[in-house]
Amino acid sequence: MKAFTEKEINEKLKDFEGWEYFENSIHTAFEFENFKEAFTMMTRIAFEAERLQHHPDWSNVYNTVSISLSTHDADGVTEKDFELAKTIDNLMG
Repeated sequence: MKAFTEKEINEKLKDFEGWEYFENSIHTAFEFENFKEAFTMMTRIAFEAERLQHHPDWSNVYNTVSISLSTHDADGVTEKDFELAKTIDNLMG
């Protein structure tokens, strides 16, 4: 899978609220009421990531989940990353 150019990434990001491109990845963060809600959402995302066979780089500190997506095999952002970002956004409602 071919990595998108920075221009292509920024164009595609226009359809994704709260996502931005830097350090060769697309990034977002979500804040929840508490740790349990944050971890519950991470679990839901994990099932979808496994289904897509594409896994995020992410971290969780109390009620905040930070997510970075890139395709390591392509050394950049690919369609797989945007597919997972769309899935995450759909889960978030």
